[in-house]
Amino acid sequence: MIKNGSVKIGNTEMYYAQFGSGSKILIALPGLSDGLATVKGKALVLRASFKRFLKEFTVYMFSRKNNMPEGYTIEQMADDQVVAMKLLGITKASILGVSQGGMISQYIAIKYPEVVDKLVLAVTAPCVSGILREGVTGWIEMVQKDDHTALMVDTAERMYSEKYLSKYSKMFPVLAKFTKPKSYERFLRNANAILEFDVKERLSEIKSKTLIIAGDDDKTVGNDAPYELKNGIKDSELYIYEGLGHGVFEEAKDFYARVYEFVR
Repeated sequence: MIKNGSVKIGNTEMYYAQFGSGSKILIALPGLSDGLATVKGKALVLRASFKRFLKEFTVYMFSRKNNMPEGYTIEQMADDQVVAMKLLGITKASILGVSQGGMISQYIAIKYPEVVDKLVLAVTAPCVSGILREGVTGWIEMVQKDDHTALMVDTAERMYSEKYLSKYSKMFPVLAKFTKPKSYERFLRNANAILEFDVKERLSEIKSKTLIIAGDDDKTVGNDAPYELKNGIKDSELYIYEGLGHGVFEEAKDFYARVYEFVR
């Protein structure tokens, strides 16, 4: 099954992409890039990364809801995500949270442990480090100046390995021309929510079996973040990719295989 759908959340909608036909459920929550473009209409494209899941799992990838109020927090995003799950009849699922999606996932596991089977936290953090604050604050300033090219280039430089950058860096300014949104309001609401996020003292409340995935050169959330998660979440597993950073979910060829083996 391949489906592009939405659920009603209050006075707005939340888009999702659905694929696979298995009895197990995997929910994937993307990072800050969701502030620039939602998953609407992209189920067929997104399905490619999850091919090995499709017989055993039904996979849902959710965007944040369309109309986010000013001051919308990561905790409120988690609350709305659980509402969306219930509206779709999902009572329990494994959750893969990437970057900001991992922050939302932490709150879901803390507040709604009954809906979480297994938890995968990829290139994320339990709170805002100095390097993360610097990066997000810089991105906010770039969009306020309407400098989308600078945003795309800086994001890439903080995300990818030197090997990847040397191969593709010339493409980023070109891609910027095709990825600029009509409005940055959605991006700014997501970005400002990150700056207020902190569950470091609540990590012990996460009881789900948890896998933490990171790179050893993460210029976005910093290299201490995965160890803070590991130390805070009892019996959690940690895997670090050497030579990679925040973009491990794109650069590491075995990333999705690793997630699959853990959640199945």
